[in-house]
Amino acid sequence: MAKEPQSPLEDELAREESDAEPQATEGEPDDAAEAADTLEEGRDTEAETAAEPETEEDPDVLAAKVEELENSLAEAKDQAMRAAAEAQNVRRRAEQETEKARKFALEKFVQELLPVVDSLEKALESMQDGASEAHREGVSMTLKLQLDVLAKFGVEVVEPEGEPFDPQYHEAMAMVPNPDAEPNTVMEVIQKGYLLNGRLVRPAMVVVSQAADSE
Repeated sequence: MAKEPQSPLEDELAREESDAEPQATEGEPDDAAEAADTLEEGRDTEAETAAEPETEEDPDVLAAKVEELENSLAEAKDQAMRAAAEAQNVRRRAEQETEKARKFALEKFVQELLPVVDSLEKALESMQDGASEAHREGVSMTLKLQLDVLAKFGVEVVEPEGEPFDPQYHEAMAMVPNPDAEPNTVMEVIQKGYLLNGRLVRPAMVVVSQAADSE
């Protein structure tokens, strides 16, 4: 039985249905399968990494690091102690210098006042019968007031008559033979000496005995 020819409308519909059917492309991989394979490979890698044991560090290396850290700590402590000691020494020296400056700040002033004291002493010695009692008392009181002020600020009198000669505090003006005194004994004080807080401001000028010549 011969097939009836299709109308042009039916031919157009048949072509549209044929174009709408999906066609497989040769040579292209399945995307879902590829993603599954990649995920599986990642899991295998993680499993292998987790199964590998952790590498332990060499005990000798650890001991060396510990020793290095201990040495660094000891050095830091030593430096800190040295810095603290140096700071303490600097502070102590500053305090000593300040104290010394305070004690001896009046040294030059005292040196200038000593001739005044010497003059008052000589004036009092010369006032014998020729001066009135009131005059002598006035000079004596002035001298005492002057010495009291000096003593208040740490000035001491060096008057070593009868004591052994000490070159640190005495200046020998003469050596006189004296059989009645031990050699190197201060026989006479020509001018008194003075100390300021234990430091010599002016030595005492003295006459010193020496051994008598044997006949």
